[in-house]
Amino acid sequence: MDRAQKEAVVEELGQIFADSGVVVVAHYAGLTVAEMQDFRGRMREAGGSVRVAKNRLAKIALEGTQCASIAGLLSGMTVLAYSEDPVAAAKVVEDYAKANAKLVILGGAMGETALDAAGVKAVAAMPSREELIASIVGCIAAPAANIAGAIGAPAANIASILSTIEERAEAA
Repeated sequence: MDRAQKEAVVEELGQIFADSGVVVVAHYAGLTVAEMQDFRGRMREAGGSVRVAKNRLAKIALEGTQCASIAGLLSGMTVLAYSEDPVAAAKVVEDYAKANAKLVILGGAMGETALDAAGVKAVAAMPSREELIASIVGCIAAPAANIAGAIGAPAANIASILSTIEERAEAA
């Protein structure tokens, strides 16, 4: 890798660190190519990405960014999992680490906040952006459904009373 390529990698990593809602650092020693491809696929489905880069270049890219505090985690065979959604990457890494002991979560960063392994697990336990939007929509829609039910109830009651009167009249 020549100097220009290294500069391009540092610039790309700098963009990743600047634009991501969460960055998770993990050791991946022992993962097979198929397992790594599976991990990348799961991350892609969740809207995130996985990047393996030289630790030295990643540390250079971290200088001056909001998540510079994770530089100490970059030693050994590390993989960076990141996403714009502050929860998506953490969820995927946590789920994959549960299923595969070869992926070991070291920590990460959410904005300026440095996370240890327990912090990443706590972030993974939070609802995702889509789940939050769905719950908000449900809360907003519930009163409207209740109002529609209340408005429709008298009409249903009147129809029930009329059918009961009609049945009695036919029986008599």
